[in-house]
Amino acid sequence: MAATPYFVIDFDSTFTEVEALEVLGEIALADDPDREAKLAAVRELTDKAMGGEVGFGESIRRRLGILGVRREHLGPLIDRLSGRVTASFKRNRAFFERYGDRVFVISGGFHDFIEPVVGAFGVSPDRVLANRLQFDADGRATGLDDANPLSRDGGKVEVVRSLNLEGEVVVIGDGWTDYEIRAAGAADRFYAFTENVTRPKVIDAADHVARSLDEVLHREGVGGRWSYPRSAMRVLLLENVHPEAVERFRAEGYDVQVEKGALDEAELIARLPGVHVLGIRSKTKVTAKALEAADKLLAVGAFCIGTNQIDLSACSERGVAVFNAPYSNTRSVVELAIGMIVSLLRDVADKSKAMHAGKWDKSATGAREIRGKTLGLVGYGAIGSQLSVLAEALGMSVIYYDVAEKLSMGNARKVRTLRELLGAADVVSLHVDGRAENRNLIGAEELAAMKPSAVLLNLSRGHVVDVDALAAAIRARKLAGAALDVFPEEPKTNDEPFESVLRGLKNVILTPHVGGSTEEAQEAIADFASERLLGFLNRGDTTFSVNLPNVALSEVRGAHRLLHVHRNQPGVLAAINRVLAEHGLNIEAQHLKTNEQVGYVVADVDQNYGPEAIEALKAVPGTLRFRMLY
Repeated sequence: MAATPYFVIDFDSTFTEVEALEVLGEIALADDPDREAKLAAVRELTDKAMGGEVGFGESIRRRLGILGVRREHLGPLIDRLSGRVTASFKRNRAFFERYGDRVFVISGGFHDFIEPVVGAFGVSPDRVLANRLQFDADGRATGLDDANPLSRDGGKVEVVRSLNLEGEVVVIGDGWTDYEIRAAGAADRFYAFTENVTRPKVIDAADHVARSLDEVLHREGVGGRWSYPRSAMRVLLLENVHPEAVERFRAEGYDVQVEKGALDEAELIARLPGVHVLGIRSKTKVTAKALEAADKLLAVGAFCIGTNQIDLSACSERGVAVFNAPYSNTRSVVELAIGMIVSLLRDVADKSKAMHAGKWDKSATGAREIRGKTLGLVGYGAIGSQLSVLAEALGMSVIYYDVAEKLSMGNARKVRTLRELLGAADVVSLHVDGRAENRNLIGAEELAAMKPSAVLLNLSRGHVVDVDALAAAIRARKLAGAALDVFPEEPKTNDEPFESVLRGLKNVILTPHVGGSTEEAQEAIADFASERLLGFLNRGDTTFSVNLPNVALSEVRGAHRLLHVHRNQPGVLAAINRVLAEHGLNIEAQHLKTNEQVGYVVADVDQNYGPEAIEALKAVPGTLRFRMLY
């Protein structure tokens, strides 16, 4: 096995997200009336030095002259820099702990503030290669040590050569002076580090471009915190998924792409190659055909309650985990339902429309209280049961029908048949899932079974109600009103028109699938769904997966985690363990769980194995998906 190389790592905009002298300028010039102009001049000099347009020694002296630095500014600077360590460096703290004797931090900046920041990662002071500030008796920075090679152009090359390192040397940095180490032959490889800044001239000259430290460690064979660099893993989020989810993935180092609208099958097929995680809401259909194009897909997140828009069986057959957010927007849907019930029984929508048209229609005719009325819930899951509680608190009697046995909340009473519920309820509210058997659950016959004074709500799935039959019942006054938030056909984006036979009908409230679209609900959904997806990506946890066996896992520490999804067939676990034994892999922990279609084996093993063991595990009969986590 090749020896681990030495890593020479730049500090500004590499180890930290920022240029230290710019942050120092913000502190030193806090009360200066010309602060912004001086900071702009410092940034310009920084960019010119990093791009190779201005000599480094000249640049740093000119920046110090502008800033007017004092010794008391260093404490606040260290605090700020410690809070701005680059995300992928924070993720890979274990790398510095393990390979500290192979790491140097190099900078044209100053020991005074670099040592405390990198020291928190285990980098010893003798491995910090930097300048030292010179101060006068009053604590003013007067310059830097001219005897230090890093105070002049070409200093990084000279310092690295003086280390006399025996073995390969890898340089990681964002600036031209970092590249010069490689160009002068003092290093074997140079990575242009672009997690924080991008400098085209430096990128063009680099051996490799690294969007994170993970990529460098992966390519150099030291693994780092993960088996595959997160910045090389693509997350595609569609349908205006809440920004909270976008930020969660980006904060974890993933490459995130966002689309406002839904994609049809052809568009999705074109976008899926190379995507590792797909996030959708209710409009994008993830079909078996689309999944054929998903060459790297690991997981699909439904940032909503339902998953009927996803071919779960096809996902399982490919070892793709599917997650949703079954509870996060429950309260939002329930509150909208309560509002719709009140509005329908009081004819609020039509009265409001008349008022906007200038018509004053003050009348109690047809306006009814909800107190004392019977609410019939079709479906008594998370939403139906919570609606039951709130409706009772407002004075309604509640009956419900569900194909599964449910625990009644409060005084709610289960009825034996749907027909019994329809005939007894003043308000019928639908809260069923999207399975095919529920298509046109409410059609002409069911509507005819309802009271003419009753109203119907559908906040579940668009195909549950036969909208043509509903429109006919409303026109014939066989039903007093209806409120729908979901429809058999919905526009993919807000720019497309909405067409429906229900438009313009009396006492019919139509809302554009906003039952779960409150700020609170969308943020909660984003948090829940992204947490589930990140748990799966980062540690293999399948808790709350709707198609893979649920296995709760802690972080992997001091081992390699092997994740094996396979068809649920006899002999797979035995075959996996045979491979592990043949290659001398010591199992530190192991889990197996199955469902009707697939099995999931998780094995934490020691780190003494080669690529042939991995290939053998991938070749186990029945394998659907295999990946590793360090």
